[in-house]
Amino acid sequence: MTAETFPPDGDQYGTEAHRQTSLLDVLSVAALVLDVEGRIVFWTPQAEELFGYSAAEALGRPAARLIIHPEHLQGVLKLFAEVLETGRSWAGAFPIRHKDGSTRLMEFRNMRLLDDLGDVYALGLAADHSLLQRVETDLALCERLINQSPIGLAMLDPELRYQLVNPALQRLDGIPAEDHIGRHLRETLPFPDVDSIESALRQVLTTGTPLLDQYHVGRARSAPEHERAWSVSFYRLEDPGGRVLGAAMSVVDVTERHRVAAEADRARRRLALIADASTRVGTSLEVEQTAAELAEIASGALADVVAVDVLDSALACRRMREPDNGPELFRALALKADHPSVALRAADAPGDLAAYEGDRLVTLCVHTGRPVLVRHVAEQDLPRIARDAEAAALLARAGVHSYLAVPLIAHGEVLGALDLKRTRNPLPFDEDDVILAGELAGRAAIAIDNARWFQSVRNTSLTLQRSLLPDHPPHHTGLELASRYQPAQATSEVGGDWYDVIKLTGDKTALVVGDVMGNGIDAAATMGRLRTATCAYADLDLPPSEVLRHLDKITCDLEHYIVTCVFIVYDPHTRQCCIANAGHMPPALARAGEPARLLEVPSGAPLGIGGVLFETTTAELRPGDLLVLYTDGLVETRQHPIDDRLNALLGFLDEPQRPLEETCDLLLYGLRQPDDHDDVALLVARAL
Repeated sequence: MTAETFPPDGDQYGTEAHRQTSLLDVLSVAALVLDVEGRIVFWTPQAEELFGYSAAEALGRPAARLIIHPEHLQGVLKLFAEVLETGRSWAGAFPIRHKDGSTRLMEFRNMRLLDDLGDVYALGLAADHSLLQRVETDLALCERLINQSPIGLAMLDPELRYQLVNPALQRLDGIPAEDHIGRHLRETLPFPDVDSIESALRQVLTTGTPLLDQYHVGRARSAPEHERAWSVSFYRLEDPGGRVLGAAMSVVDVTERHRVAAEADRARRRLALIADASTRVGTSLEVEQTAAELAEIASGALADVVAVDVLDSALACRRMREPDNGPELFRALALKADHPSVALRAADAPGDLAAYEGDRLVTLCVHTGRPVLVRHVAEQDLPRIARDAEAAALLARAGVHSYLAVPLIAHGEVLGALDLKRTRNPLPFDEDDVILAGELAGRAAIAIDNARWFQSVRNTSLTLQRSLLPDHPPHHTGLELASRYQPAQATSEVGGDWYDVIKLTGDKTALVVGDVMGNGIDAAATMGRLRTATCAYADLDLPPSEVLRHLDKITCDLEHYIVTCVFIVYDPHTRQCCIANAGHMPPALARAGEPARLLEVPSGAPLGIGGVLFETTTAELRPGDLLVLYTDGLVETRQHPIDDRLNALLGFLDEPQRPLEETCDLLLYGLRQPDDHDDVALLVARAL
């Protein structure tokens, strides 16, 4: 008993009405002492309980005649004499006679006693045989359960020192059972969070509330190279009287369950990453943005440092030569790190061109079209990963310990490589990482392939479109001119919008804006044919309505095309504009001191309908007046009424004296939407 467990008021040894707290109390062991004559001279309360006789009834009487049946009397007297004479103890089970007349089997321990005067006595200890057998059976069962249990078991005292450890716990933590005894719990637990475990266990001792199935991961001393998982439970131990003896601990090895759960969780995270990539990678038709999206999603979840490099020949949509062992020219498109790292300084910055020799791993990746994995990067591997010796030193400083390069392949063509490095993540890349990286790279490669062809077709289309449009208009008598052409923002295909300024006889000028409905190369080609025809008919000095009639006839001969067009002839000597319209947006007129307005001209039918009469109307153009011709891509949107958009157009013409180039920019930037699906032709003229 420690000082902390003493009863109050200094009573270290309890009171007469003590609680049953020991095995002796449970067994109710009786003691009786006999003199050499066999008379009872000592009789405990337990003896009274066991045999039924009170002390007054028993003391001084011969024990054999009081509690032994006559048929056993001689045998008992012989044993009694042998114990007194030889001093040998005797133990065994013997039937006795209870006061009530019944026969009961008792377990005896008999031995000789000597007092300080040399007198001899016989001590008898007795307990109910059936109760003793039950207790012995329980103890044997407990011992078997503890020693043979596959669950690690331990008993701790209130100070959390080991008092008992079974063989299973010895196997689990790799510490011999005898080395546990007396040691503190924190000295043996292989868990990093031992402080929190101790704190929780003290709460168990205080409150009595068990702490069950606590999940902990660590490394046993017997196998420190392998991570293991245990389920640990703690509960308070009390004796029958409620005194706290300490705590019991059970430990179950759940490593396999932990491994399966970890693999399942890893698979879920990988599937989530792939699902996330399907929505986040390839959101636009921009090669650089697609590469940046790939680097963003791969960083952290898969690698600490991510680079996306594309072969310059693939980016330019040139036919790939057959792979060989030679160098390759890469263009860096994206670079991302999950945390600040000097490894970023070792990589090529986005937009840079870098030539990598055939012995570099990224070059090997694109030559073979297969992943290149270096699970554990050694010093001799860094020169094959980095672009030069300085970059290799930076990678070493960054702690690059695992490397993976995965090819970007679309439609059988290798476009480049996804370059992955681990510095902070302690785990090396494995085969599962190769599969995941390949899945991400495959999805991104398709998006990059679409984006590069989009940009290639777009660039080709724009080149064609601009080649069909006039150069910046030269000086024309009585007019100051400015123009713009802007392709659609959300599609790679060109449209059929055009403008033209044609010099006529008598200082007159024809102003033309038209729109071939539809898009693509065919629409652009049709636009080129109509622009050529417009110039030819304008040279004949025909009225604008006649020019449109001839264009209508030509358009009818073209397949499935409808064209809108406004044709204006301005005479600087009369300051008159002759205007004919074929289903096009009305021109806008801005005049100083007056609100800008749309010219009231007959809308007419589009070209290509056939058999339609066109009208020519006139309008005066005073000095300083601003005339704006445009295609519907400038004002039409899917979200706004056309009247609101036309009013917005007029609102930007509040200062007719504003420079024409500035006016063009103001109209385009003020009215165009980022997702516009139509191109725009804009022609602005100011009368001088």
